[in-house]
Amino acid sequence: MYPSDDPSTSLDTLVEELRCGEETWGSMPLSARRDLLAALSESLQRHAREWVDVACSIKRLPAGSQLAGEEWISGPYAVLSGVGALSATLAALEAGRSPLDGFGLSRAPGDRVAVRVLPHNLFDRLLLNGFTAEVWSEPGMTADRLRKAAGLGQRTPKKTGGVGLVLGAGNIFSIAPLDTLYELFAHNRVVLLKLNPITDPLFPVLNKVFARFIELGLVRIVTGGVEFGSAAVAHPGIGHVHITGSVTSHDVIVFGPGEEGRARQARGEVLLDKPISSELGGVSPTIVVPGNWSKRDLAFQAEHIVTQKLHNNGYNCIASQVLVLSSDWAQKDDFLKALRRAFAEAVARPAYYPGSDDRCAAAVKDHPGIAQQVADGSRVLLEEIPAGDDIAFTQEYFAPVLAVTSLPGQGRAFLDRAAAFANDRLSGTLGANVVAHPRTIRALGADFTRFIADLRYGTVAVNAWNGVGYLTARATWGAFPGHTLQDAQSGIGIVHNGLLLDGTERTVVHGPFRPFPRSVLTGQFTLSPRPPWFVTNRTAATTGRRLAAFAGRPGWAKLPGIFASALRG
Repeated sequence: MYPSDDPSTSLDTLVEELRCGEETWGSMPLSARRDLLAALSESLQRHAREWVDVACSIKRLPAGSQLAGEEWISGPYAVLSGVGALSATLAALEAGRSPLDGFGLSRAPGDRVAVRVLPHNLFDRLLLNGFTAEVWSEPGMTADRLRKAAGLGQRTPKKTGGVGLVLGAGNIFSIAPLDTLYELFAHNRVVLLKLNPITDPLFPVLNKVFARFIELGLVRIVTGGVEFGSAAVAHPGIGHVHITGSVTSHDVIVFGPGEEGRARQARGEVLLDKPISSELGGVSPTIVVPGNWSKRDLAFQAEHIVTQKLHNNGYNCIASQVLVLSSDWAQKDDFLKALRRAFAEAVARPAYYPGSDDRCAAAVKDHPGIAQQVADGSRVLLEEIPAGDDIAFTQEYFAPVLAVTSLPGQGRAFLDRAAAFANDRLSGTLGANVVAHPRTIRALGADFTRFIADLRYGTVAVNAWNGVGYLTARATWGAFPGHTLQDAQSGIGIVHNGLLLDGTERTVVHGPFRPFPRSVLTGQFTLSPRPPWFVTNRTAATTGRRLAAFAGRPGWAKLPGIFASALRG
């Protein structure tokens, strides 16, 4: 609606319109807000195909590619799921109930409370059978305090939070819409959404999706370059900034660019005159706990880890970057053989994200004698990274680059070393993945539980990818709490959080070690086949489209088609 590269032409007008919209927002009862969410859901369902077609065009995916499933699932499906969760939360508050009513609460390690957010209903149990997710509170939080605080800004809807600026991401196209909704419903802020230039082609679609919010002055969507973004950050009518991007971009906003900015950062001299929240990525690990695996386990988990790296060609804030193995694992060499094969054979795709090829080239240059260029040179595998590496462990490549390192030990000794390595040597705290055979988990018992609690990450996924946490609408998404403006790492604050919980620390996801039907041999009895987000899934586009349709309008009649497609994947 307001594309502009000239910050002087429309910014004042945009902010004034949003200020008027803030008054409208503060006067709207919860029922009217739920109506807005319903209108957004209907609009998105009507325009979902257009959204995905534009997304595939941006990412230069060929017609008919199963990789379109990534765009269905991380696009319309994610937003529709988020809208449904927020609608249920508002309905509970409107009825005088806590949004936590009906959710299982239990004790988690370290005097925390765990809220079971997946599965929540029978549909969850059928569609994501074998997957669970819990939101863990901060230590010392009580269940009663969680219940009373759930709802955040929607508990006091008349108390608005001003005008917020959302600086949208350029990689996963549900991020900007979900961040916009979180500003509105968690913090009661109306939103100026500045799109990342990569996503400018989605501008018409997003205006259709948010049409009712735009008509009421609650949202304005803009395109434009760095100049417009800088002017918006500095505008006195903007009271809060939220960014999804790199820590470098965050630091420039907070402290200014260049040497002067870095000097201010070193002194702790903040240039930004308003609060900022952020999700900034990092160097995510996948920790493989040694155990006794079958050949099919080795192959499947190799595909799993390659998915964690190559989903969206590695342009994910939680793309696994460092694979941590035990040097004492008897099957280490066999696993690496399966990993090399899966990494090389995954479907080729264009390097659409700016600077990707340069970052791959830098990884090769920085690791002479170690780097292996595979898949016609478009991917880089860094095997046996030494423990003192200060690049692969601290620099987020945001490209198809996967590093492998080894630590000594097995059992508890390996877990202790792996947790210390991930916490202390790797930059960022957004997400960590853990792969372990169920028999190994049972044998480790309390040591494994303690290991999960020791990992200081905003999402910890066991036998699943952190992407499942991103897609779970009622889970929290963001860095582990405690970062500062001076050392933001993976960011400050959370998003998603469909229950609008306060006082949270992390999300813990568990998935099946094996897909159906082999899963029954581990005692897990999950019905989940190869997940549709796997880069090796052969029916991902159809399954993703059907999942998005289900998220928009759940119904029993849609399940057979989803199951049929998923089982063929």
